[in-house]
Order: sequence, then structure tokens, then C-alpha cells
Amino acid sequence: MRKRSHRSRAVLAVVTAAVLGAAGCDAVGGNESAPSGTEAQRAKPSPSPTTPAWDSSPSSLAAVGDSITRGFDACSLLQDCPEASWATGSRAEVDSLAVRLLGSAKAASNSWNYAVSGARMTDLAGQMAQAAAKRPGLVTVMAGANDACRDSTSAMTSVADFRAQFEDAMSTLRDAAPKAQVYVASVPNLKRLWSEGRTNPMGRQVWKLGICPSMLGDADAVDTAATERRDTVQDRVEAYNKVLEEVCAKDERCRFDGGAVYEFRFGTDQLSHLDWFHPSVNGQARLAEIAYREVTAEKA
Repeated sequence: MRKRSHRSRAVLAVVTAAVLGAAGCDAVGGNESAPSGTEAQRAKPSPSPTTPAWDSSPSSLAAVGDSITRGFDACSLLQDCPEASWATGSRAEVDSLAVRLLGSAKAASNSWNYAVSGARMTDLAGQMAQAAAKRPGLVTVMAGANDACRDSTSAMTSVADFRAQFEDAMSTLRDAAPKAQVYVASVPNLKRLWSEGRTNPMGRQVWKLGICPSMLGDADAVDTAATERRDTVQDRVEAYNKVLEEVCAKDERCRFDGGAVYEFRFGTDQLSHLDWFHPSVNGQARLAEIAYREVTAEKA
């Protein structure tokens, strides 16, 4: 009886050891032993970096870009009217982005407009350097129309150069103002502006002074060559907007408008009645609305 009892205990011990051993292999995997101490800590996946929260109430604003942001032809023929600018203007009818975000009193001292009429993407880096010197909470960008509005379609900025120039502009900003937020507006639908403005005789006469000849030249022509020319310009604008979206997406503090400006259907009320191409005061107000909506939106 004693021998049989001793032998039973021995068998039980062997079986128990085998079961525990099998359980240990399944828990760790393979024949490795379970990690402990610092090894266990290393085995844990590192937390993913958090994206900075977007500040929908920046304390200052700087604007860069071209004639649209300067309010060109919104008040006087062939002249800038920065007080009507969608980004930094002071006119009550516009209710600019700066006024909406900062209030009229603070906007007067804490917003700056470095846009230049006629500027192309190649000029943006210089404007960004000026903006960065102010350490703004938000920088607005609206540029690209003049890269498509050239004397001919062959003179338009190539998509590759446009991308390199915008990347350079963003790098210039980031070197001096790494925490500044950026709102990037899409390039407007130039072909729609042509289709709206061409119905006005005065507009067609002003266009002959050299406003966006690649799109507006021979405004009444609708033959195959003219149609192909305008379609080429429109395709380039859409390619520019794709670049703006892609470059902005690589910057965690940048927001692209998702094509909102491009898709906005400017009507005769939103076009300057001086050139029937640039935004009127009403059009500037609509651009301010779009920008405010995008800047203050809660996004995942």
C-alpha cells in the first residue's frame, strides 16, 4: 500500500508539472520565458504621440496671399482695399475673420495683412517670413489664382513647382513660428468667375486690361480652342488645390478648407462690379464666413 501511494504521488507531480509548463508556453509564446521588470515594460507598446489640440480662438492673425486678400477692386477700380479684406478687414459689412475671432478692437492691433496683389506661390515664402516675425496664433493663406492667371496656359506655374514653393513657404513659417496654426483656402473656381462675369459688358472691357488673360482672354469666344484653353486652366487650378490639401495634411497645425472656396458659387452680387472677377464686399463677407466656419469647426 505504501509503495502504491508513493508511486501515485510521483505520477501526479509529473502530470502537474507538464500542465503548468504547457500553460506557461501558451502565455508567453514559443519557448521564451515571461518578461519581468524592465523587460516587461519594454514589451508594452509605446503610446502614440498626441496631436496638438486646434485652438479655435487664436489671439492674433496674419494673412498672406494675393489680391483677393488685399480686397482688390472691392472699393475702387484697380486698387487694393484692405479694409474690405475677408481675412483682416475692418469694414462692418465684411465682418472679417480677424474681427470674428478677436473682436474689432483687438483685431486692429493683433492682425496683419502681408498679402500682395499679383503675388504667386513663389512669393509666399517671403510673406510667411514677415508673418512669422509677428508670432501669430493663426496664419491665413489664399494663393494660387495668379499661378493660373498668366498670359498663356504655357506660362502657368507647373504643379511640381507649385508644390515645392508651397512646401518652402510652410518651412519658412515653421522655422520661425513652429506653433502657429495655418488655415489654407482653396483656389477659387476661375471658370465659374468667367461664366458669371462675361455677361456684363463693362466687365469684359476691364478684362482687356490684362486681368487673368489665360481664362478671361477673348471672353466671348466659345470655340474649341477657347474651351480647351479654359479647361486647361481649370484643370491646373484643381491640381493646385490637391497640392494645397496634401501639403497641409502633412502639418499637424494646418487646416485646408476642403475645397469650400473653390466650390462656392460666386454670383453677380459676390463679384466686384468694377471688374466682375474679384470678390465684391459681399463676396469678401462670404469668404470670411467660410474661413470662420472652418477655423472654429470641431474636427476629429
